[in-house]
Parts: sequence; structure tokens; C-alpha cells
Amino acid sequence: MRVAEQAGTSSDWLLVADVGGTNARFAVVDKHTNELSLITYYSVADHRVFTDALKQFLHSVRANQQWSRYPLRACLAVAGPVDKAVLKFTNSSWVIDAAAIATQLGAAPVHLINDFAAIGYATAQLTAKDYIQLGGGCGLADKPIAVLGDGTGLGACAVIPTAHRPTVVETEGGHVDFAPITSQEIAILNILLQRYSRVSYERLLSGSGIVAIYQALAELVNRDCLHHRPEEVYEAAIAGTDTLAMRTMQLFCAVLGSFAGNLALTMGARGGVFIAGGIGPKIRHILEHSEFRNRFESKGRLRDFLADIPVYLITASDVGLQGAAHYLRCSCGASND
Repeated sequence: MRVAEQAGTSSDWLLVADVGGTNARFAVVDKHTNELSLITYYSVADHRVFTDALKQFLHSVRANQQWSRYPLRACLAVAGPVDKAVLKFTNSSWVIDAAAIATQLGAAPVHLINDFAAIGYATAQLTAKDYIQLGGGCGLADKPIAVLGDGTGLGACAVIPTAHRPTVVETEGGHVDFAPITSQEIAILNILLQRYSRVSYERLLSGSGIVAIYQALAELVNRDCLHHRPEEVYEAAIAGTDTLAMRTMQLFCAVLGSFAGNLALTMGARGGVFIAGGIGPKIRHILEHSEFRNRFESKGRLRDFLADIPVYLITASDVGLQGAAHYLRCSCGASND
């Protein structure tokens, strides 16, 4: 995957964004070279509405003086179900109104796709330097791929090989019911049921989920919580300074393995499973030495089906932006305008 260091010389550009519950990432795509530049991150918490962040990015584009005032078109990869022209985020107060954004962009067409659909589009461009493999053999080129990722929430999609280009199927798979395997996981489920009327996998496999697991384990052993943010928990686990944090991340990885295996079965993902999101790369070494792969394959009579399926942990940055750009090229023929 190539990311340009400097903006190109053409005034023809496309706007792409990857908008999650915590951060909004923007970039310029050169229409002729397909390279990304001016990659910029904004904190969701620092901007009252999405259009404020977009306005700030457009200002930086215009200050660059190498691009025209408005893009030719835009693709926003957003964290939530995309079935209407107005989208309300699952994990933030932001609202995306495609018509209003098109007006802000000088009537440029605006395409909304799910953020993990963008990851799905990006998988076609990934090379060996963009990920590490967590067991399994070689993916089959003519079989579906499953994509999942943990961050502010838990996203998932399927990538289906078709004649001309892969078809990405958006899903809300992260919200399926959590299925505990061990007695400890059952105990954690019972604790979480006191807080929520329903417990999905996202309640555990997300930033807030790490804290929820940590708090539940502390309650089970009658211990005070030393940490209150996900990064505090996994950093303590990596450093080996807190046994409870270490147990939390081991359980997190085990549950992640179960969920990934469930997706592989549901989607028939013999092409492979890709893990994206912000948490996986940070806990890479814990993940590699955890129960993740065993739990991925531990599906009784279907163990042999899963044993050869490769799991790839994506380590490349800005994959959502790359996927949004790829979507524009595939769906709109952007490079040929």
C-alpha cells in the first residue's frame, strides 16, 4: 500500500474519510495516481459535529494551494449501519447527513459506506508487509473473506469474490449475542447482564469491553480496580505489572478467537479472516501467545474446517482510508473521469 508524503501536482482530487467513534481520519486522493496525501486525524470529542471537523480539513486542503476548492467526489467510511442518507453513530453523538455534506463540498457526490466495508475493499490491496499471520494455511482465492475489528466498537463484514471485483457485504456482526464458553465467561456474562439488558460481543470486544472484563474479574475476586481506561489495562498487561490486567487481556484474546471462528463458520470464510481495528496491533504479542488460535478452531466437529483458514492481523495504518479510495475507484470509475 502506498501513501504519498506530499500532495500531488494535479488539482483533481477525491475526498475520503474514515469516521469512527473516537477519531475521524481524512485524506486527499490524487485522481490520477490514486495516492493518499494530507492524511489528518481529528478527535471526535474535540468537535461538536462532523461538519466542524470536515470544515477544518477543507481549510487545510485549500491552504495547501495544490488542489481545487472542492473534491470531485467523496467517500465516507462510517462506524454504523448505512441504510439511510442520514446516519446516527452507534458510539458517538455525531450525525452524518449526506445531502448537507454534498452542499458543503460544492455539490460533489457523497458516498457513505460502513467503516468495515472499507476495510473489506482494502483487503484486495494488502500485501504481506501489511499484516502478520496468526496460524492456518493459505486462503483460497475463490472463497469468501471475513473481516472484523475491535476499537471503539466491534465491526465485521464479508468479502465475496465475484467475476470482476470483490463484493463487500456490510454487516453488524459485532452486535450478535455473546456466547460464553467457560465458567468464568458465564460469570462475567451474569455480571454484565446486571448492567445491560442484552450482552453482545461488542460489550467485551471493544475498548470499553476491555474495561468491562477487567471490572468483572475484579468483582469476582473482590479486588479494587487499579485501571479505568482500556489502554491502562493492556499496557499493564504488556508490562506484566498487574496480574488482573494480564488475565483480562488473555480472556479478551480468547473471546476474540471464538468470535472470529464464529464469523469464519457463518461466512464460509475459507479465503481467510482479517482482523483490523486499533486494539489488535497494540496487543500483538499477547495475541500471538494467547488462546486466540485454539479458540478460533475449537468448534467441535468443524475443527478441521477451521484449521486451515488463515487469520491475518492487519498492522498497516490508514487501511480504512485506502478502502474508501478503492471503493471510489471500483464503483465510480474515478481514475477514468
